[in-house]
Amino acid sequence: MIAVELSKLVRNRRTWVTILLIDSLPTLVAVLLAVTEIGPRPGAGPAFLSAVMTDGTLFPLAALAIVLPLFLPLAVAITAGEAIAGEAQQGTLRYLLVRPVGRTRLLVAKLISVMAFVVLTIAIVAVTAYVTGALLLGDSEVPAGTGGGATSVSGSALSTPELLARTFLALGYAMFCMLGVAAIALFLSTVVRSPLGAALGTMGILIASTLLLTLDAADSFRGYLPTRYWLAFVDLFRDPIFWRDIVRGVLLQAAYVVVFLAAAWANFATKDVTD
Repeated sequence: MIAVELSKLVRNRRTWVTILLIDSLPTLVAVLLAVTEIGPRPGAGPAFLSAVMTDGTLFPLAALAIVLPLFLPLAVAITAGEAIAGEAQQGTLRYLLVRPVGRTRLLVAKLISVMAFVVLTIAIVAVTAYVTGALLLGDSEVPAGTGGGATSVSGSALSTPELLARTFLALGYAMFCMLGVAAIALFLSTVVRSPLGAALGTMGILIASTLLLTLDAADSFRGYLPTRYWLAFVDLFRDPIFWRDIVRGVLLQAAYVVVFLAAAWANFATKDVTD
């Protein structure tokens, strides 16, 4: 069942069109930063953007910061929202369950397919951003003898192995955040019959979370909002690494994943499927 879902994902033209659209935005930003003066000069402006302008090998982080707040969650919400509701809308869900395929197994296969989409999208965005960043923005000049291959957000030198390790951690963190989005959308997909309804419901939750983060009245529960720590991966590129928000983000997303996947399983396992 998992192999079937992964095959459907790879053979779906919409998968690649979506990835292409998401990937094109950071690439366009890199081109604009390289050919215009819209970005801050090295040493000026926000530390993160200044570091990216100094060293193009850090551009994958900027690419994540560009796609993570809206475009990637939207794509994940649509993909996960279609998982069960899409089958129900097309009238194929009942026939899937007539086969010797348990509901739990089907739910797991759908979740793995969604996460495969997330991994594929983030990997392509990161690789494209690294290549375009290195070519268009260049590498930082690290003083000889430091063994550094890049400059951290804090301004200190990072060796190439350190840069790679921190980049992989950042990518993994972003993927885990999207697992929380997938869990919410998958739950809503078991509740409604419309994939669009599940996707819009998920985006409504995320947009409300983002708006509440800007309000002082939300201070008492701000730390529990799903989008609160999404951009904490930037702290991986400080020296030393600021682990506090990263750990909190992992724990928060883990709670959302457990709660909403359990709710999805409980609802789907007892749901009367007639379509």
